[in-house]
Amino acid sequence: MLTYPNEEFLLGSTPTHAAPASRVAWAGAPGWTRRSVQWLGVLLAHGAVIALVLQVSPQARSVLNEVVQASLILPRALPVAPPEKPPEPPRRKPVQAPRPRPAPQPPPLLTAAPREEAAPAPFVVEVPPAAPVQQGPVEPVAAAPAAAAPAPAPPAPLTPPIYNADYLDNPSPKYPPISRRLGERGRVVLRVRVSADGRAERIEVRTSSGFERLDQAAQTAVAGWRFVPARRGEERTAAWVLIPISFVM
Repeated sequence: MLTYPNEEFLLGSTPTHAAPASRVAWAGAPGWTRRSVQWLGVLLAHGAVIALVLQVSPQARSVLNEVVQASLILPRALPVAPPEKPPEPPRRKPVQAPRPRPAPQPPPLLTAAPREEAAPAPFVVEVPPAAPVQQGPVEPVAAAPAAAAPAPAPPAPLTPPIYNADYLDNPSPKYPPISRRLGERGRVVLRVRVSADGRAERIEVRTSSGFERLDQAAQTAVAGWRFVPARRGEERTAAWVLIPISFVM
C-alpha cells in the first residue's frame, strides 16, 4: 500500500499560490471532509499503478512469470574407511624376582663337653645290715717321681676322695624304725665335700629318696665317716664326692 506525505501530491501538482483557494473551496463544499479527500487520493493512486502494470509487454510479463527452478546437488558421500585397529602393545616378559640367597650360617661353636663325675659305687643299706669285715690297712703306693724335663709338666690329675674302703670302717646308715614299719624305701645321693684331712666338711642332698626320714638318716651316718682325701699328685686337697645310699627291705 502506497502512502504520501502531503495532500498536494495526491491531487496532482498544484501551484503553491493556489493552495489557499483550494482549502477554502473544500471547506465550503457540503459533505466533504479532509479524511474523505485522503481516501479518494489513495484510490486514484492504486488505479494508476494497475493501469501501468497492464501496459507492460507480454514478453516482460512472461519473464516475470518464469520461475527459476534450481536443484541442490549434494556431494556424494565418500565411503567411510573402517577404523584401523590400534597396534597391540608389546607383551612384556614377566620379570622374575631374584631369589634371596640363604644367609651364611655361622660355623658351629665347638664347646667342650662337661666332664662327668665318675659315678661311685652305690652304698646299699639292708635290714639287718651285714657286719663289716675288718682288714688290715692298705698303705697307698707312692707314685714314681716324674722325670725331669725342660718343659713344665702338665698338672697332675685329681684323684677323688675314697669313702668305701674296708679299712675305713664306716658304719652303714641306720634304717629308721618308723620308715621300716611304714615300708618306706628309696635311694638317696649325697654330695659331700671332703677336707684335706679326710673329714666331711659339707653335705648336700643331690637326689632325694622321696622320704625325709631316709634322707636325714643318710646324712647323719655320712657326717661321722672317715675318708681318704683327694690327691693331686703328691699333695692332698679338698674335693667333692658323690655317695649313693639305698634303703631296701
